[in-house]
Amino acid sequence: MMVPAVLLLLGVLTALLAPRLLGRADWTEREPVVALWVWQCAVAAVLLCFALSMVLSASAAWLVVRGRVFGSAPHAVVDAYTQGAGSPVAAGTALLLAMGGLWTGAKLAAEVLRTRSRRRRERAELHQRAPLLPGEDPGAERLVVLEGPRPDAWWLPGPAAQLVVTTAALSRLKGRQLDAVLAHEQGHAVARHDWLLHCAEALAGGFPQVPVFAAFRAEMHRLVELAADDAASKRYGRLTIALALIELNEHTGVFGPCPSTHAHVPQRVRRLLTAKPRLTPLRRLRLTAAAALVPAVPLLVAFAPGLTALS
Repeated sequence: MMVPAVLLLLGVLTALLAPRLLGRADWTEREPVVALWVWQCAVAAVLLCFALSMVLSASAAWLVVRGRVFGSAPHAVVDAYTQGAGSPVAAGTALLLAMGGLWTGAKLAAEVLRTRSRRRRERAELHQRAPLLPGEDPGAERLVVLEGPRPDAWWLPGPAAQLVVTTAALSRLKGRQLDAVLAHEQGHAVARHDWLLHCAEALAGGFPQVPVFAAFRAEMHRLVELAADDAASKRYGRLTIALALIELNEHTGVFGPCPSTHAHVPQRVRRLLTAKPRLTPLRRLRLTAAAALVPAVPLLVAFAPGLTALS
């Protein structure tokens, strides 16, 4: 029972410390893509700790699970993991973690079903406002222009993903600003940010008291927008995408003194205009490699007794 307990403790510590450490980092806004990777590695490490602890606790508690997990492994390896076999603590830990895993799967499934339902409603509304002409293929047009008084543009994900822009946005956006907005939305689609947001929403909704999952959801919503801004600015410049954001959101009052639901827009505009330099390629590589090692720690802890027994 020592290894499952260590894994459980490691998962709890990671869940508590990761949001604090990443919240203090001063480079996340400069490198949102790297920050997205680091956050995903931290969350993966937490989930991996709990999953491995569940499996090893169940193998220590029940002989049937032990046979499935270890198979024809040498007796020395099995003995290294099954000290205190049949302990009620091991059984209780395994059941508790299994319930957490089932709850996570249920929340993720609910999020997928909710997303599909919302997309069907959005596509039905889109087809109602922009009906297809006779003989027109529903998935042929990737760009749809809607008549609307409010300037807006968004990407509608799915098997036949479509980019939607209103006529008010076409009239307000000048020069290459429209191209920059389209590139921003395409950046979301290429990186599949929608799946990342769904996973973050499912984890935070299922375990609202776990700090790392709540922070993961908040940071994903912020970082995916910064990453899409950077993808667009590489082609059209930071000033172009900043002016496009102002044109699209000026009517909402986000640049006034009162806070609003789009309070992140002024921060994005300020970030684009200040244009802090990116990290050096070597530092980006170090951060990426260090983050990839975080999920490897639970694996090392889990396999260490077996490797020691074999040696």
